[in-house]
Amino acid sequence: MKDLTAIDASSILHPATNADDFARNGSKIIESGQGIYLRDHSGKQLIDAVAGLWCVNVGYGREELADAMQKSALKLSYYHTFSGMSNAPQIELAERLLEKVPSGLTKVFFGSGGSDGNDSLVKIVWYINNIRNKPEKKKIISRWQAYHGTSLATASLTGLPSFHTAFDLPMSNILHTESPDFFRHGLDGETELEFSARRAQQLEEMILREGKDTVAAFIAEPVLGAGGVVPPPQGYFEAIQKVLKRYDILFIVDEVVCGYGRLGKWFGSELYDLKPDMMTTAKALTSGYFPFSASFVTDEIWQLLKEGSVKYGNFAHGYTYAGHPIGAAVAMANLDIIEKENLVDNAATVGAYFHQQLKQRFANDSFVAEVRGTGMIAAVQLVKDKANKTYFDKETKISAKIAQQCYENGLISRPLPSLDSMAFSPPLICTHQDIDNIVDIFDESVRSVMAKVL
Repeated sequence: MKDLTAIDASSILHPATNADDFARNGSKIIESGQGIYLRDHSGKQLIDAVAGLWCVNVGYGREELADAMQKSALKLSYYHTFSGMSNAPQIELAERLLEKVPSGLTKVFFGSGGSDGNDSLVKIVWYINNIRNKPEKKKIISRWQAYHGTSLATASLTGLPSFHTAFDLPMSNILHTESPDFFRHGLDGETELEFSARRAQQLEEMILREGKDTVAAFIAEPVLGAGGVVPPPQGYFEAIQKVLKRYDILFIVDEVVCGYGRLGKWFGSELYDLKPDMMTTAKALTSGYFPFSASFVTDEIWQLLKEGSVKYGNFAHGYTYAGHPIGAAVAMANLDIIEKENLVDNAATVGAYFHQQLKQRFANDSFVAEVRGTGMIAAVQLVKDKANKTYFDKETKISAKIAQQCYENGLISRPLPSLDSMAFSPPLICTHQDIDNIVDIFDESVRSVMAKVL
């Protein structure tokens, strides 16, 4: 029998992995999945409380998605969508999605994932400002703690320093304003509304400092994902959107994590009253069964793209697998499941229970400062001492230790080591009993680790 662990260690460069640690410790090989459960190479059963990477909303092993994949592959395994070519699944999916997305978004561009979706919107922003004869209006403002991808442009947009260090990033024309994380950055005695007003003022000051005619777009997740599961503080997006409108700055909403039900609404934009000019979705669009993304633009932007083709010729952007017929068919079947099983509503009700149970379980513990999130996404903020708001030393690696203990106890959680937080985004099919099991295992794991480090 082949030693898959040894082959893996000798042949694969893993994403988002410490190469030195991996060389010494090897990988965890996942062999199968069903519902909210995974089974690894050793036979251990695990509750996947992260849904892969925030994406397996309908759970593992769904025959409906496998059947849609097979049926589509047998009919049309692949054909490109360059030069005006198309296929029925992508057309049907486009029609369906445009009925669900925020009003004003009228055209969709299909890709393979969140990174290329956001990257495409960056290119479109630069392109249309050339069409508008505003060649200086090219700067895009993101936020510290944001995550928007790992391509050259999107890693630059990502506001996590580890994605910049030694990669010669961020690129020029990409800037970062301050984080919306009220827990970390709120001033003593400052209310959330005051904090939001201060963040909007800082954004406006940056725009004026850079030159209002040089700033083209602002990008934001409705809820920060990898940056700590941080919902916007009260009044935040209302204040931010007023600034954007004042200076003719496009609003790009990154719904890659939040979209398709995770927050208890179809999109985070609906929950927080966001008015996107452009929007990217991916992950839960196919529940991770097929690499697929959908990015949206307004009719105003579409009209400028048409003008660009008159001036420059073909819109010279696209991907080999854009509008892949199998991916579109899987997305349609996935949307069927979400609707038939009322998973958006389930995310709201079961998600509220999840937050309630986490808060109750750790209400009296000095090592948990807050539980945050909304719907079926949550983070537990770990601290050395809640009363004094002191953090663990980086060398403690507290979140990694807790994640490992969770794994040993049968639970997959998401450590966010730069923030000393543990993140959760379980499949939307979870029941109240599933949540009880997740919280029980997490509780046991945290206390086991804390007994050794405090």
